[in-house]
Amino acid sequence: MNALFSPGSLVTVLGASLTVVGSIAYATDSPNLSLAGVFYGVPVLLGGLALKSSELPPARRLTPPGALKALRQTQPADALPKLLGDVTRWRYGQKAHLESSLEALKLWDDDDPPQLESVEEIDHGGYGLRLRFRLGAVPYSRWVERQERLGRFFGKGLRADLRELGGSRMELDLVPATAAAAEPQPETAPS
Repeated sequence: MNALFSPGSLVTVLGASLTVVGSIAYATDSPNLSLAGVFYGVPVLLGGLALKSSELPPARRLTPPGALKALRQTQPADALPKLLGDVTRWRYGQKAHLESSLEALKLWDDDDPPQLESVEEIDHGGYGLRLRFRLGAVPYSRWVERQERLGRFFGKGLRADLRELGGSRMELDLVPATAAAAEPQPETAPS
């Protein structure tokens, strides 16, 4: 998504426009326009600049929105479509996407948190998501320790698959858990 069309940018442009119109109206002795421009334009401009300073752009979406639409709609639970919608929108006042989730999973570092770089919809025997992270100060080994909990955390019936990509990056696949892939059953000895 183009940063020019973020909500923070649009509010900043609106505030700047009102301020300029108000200033020109003041200089040309049009008190009605100058009053609205100055009294509304400056606060709107400052609000827009505040939004721009705390803006977190959406994660890059690798799959076109219509590509897996039919598979996405057959999803019995809507945890993954909600997650997709959450990470592909503008966020304000956060250091990273999924900040509260990663904090709850103890996969967070205040100084250098993991950053979600991209999201991709996948067909893995059902609808799934592939999230690519830059690890930051959280080591890959800590993600592996919490792998079993990751799937359950994001939705019932999900499994988390991790892959280290190198360069302090990794992929997290959230896919439907299947009975065959869950765990091999131990053999019992005859009595």
